[in-house]
Amino acid sequence: MRRLLRRYLPNPEHLQGKRWFRLLGQSLFQPALWHLNRRSAPAAAAIGVFCGLIPGPLQMLGAALLCLGFRANLPLALVSTLYTNPLTIVPLYLVAFRIGSWLTGTSGTFTAPPAFSFSEPMQQLDAWFAWLLSLGHPLIIGLPILACSLAALAYAVLSLVWRLHVKIAWRQRKSRRQS
Repeated sequence: MRRLLRRYLPNPEHLQGKRWFRLLGQSLFQPALWHLNRRSAPAAAAIGVFCGLIPGPLQMLGAALLCLGFRANLPLALVSTLYTNPLTIVPLYLVAFRIGSWLTGTSGTFTAPPAFSFSEPMQQLDAWFAWLLSLGHPLIIGLPILACSLAALAYAVLSLVWRLHVKIAWRQRKSRRQS
């Protein structure tokens, strides 16, 4: 599993040569942030899934900052934020809105988010926050609950997959030794 993930994730040496990454300093290139193991991979997936529900373009920044704090695998966390996209964001926010409505006991109407445009990022960010505020308490309560639930699910699933992969590898190794 580690070889499969390493094949598709970038390595820090390649990124250190890029101008934009040099500006960020050495904090992003700590070895612990790039090491894949049974603890850092599930933590990175949970961080990425949690930060995937952050509105707007702040998802990857939030995931990177949390990886620094929790010393989780940075590339895997950044890739894990990509489950939210223009096709999935509205259904996810609708689920969060329904969870919040159920918990608060209110019923409200859900309006679609504003279209994203890279030409005016600050105005776009203001539009997103205005949209979030128009949805009110149900969404503000439902989003963290949904994010925590999805993060816990991602952590559990990746931990289980990692454990099963190791168990299968040990069985194969044992059977090769015996034959």
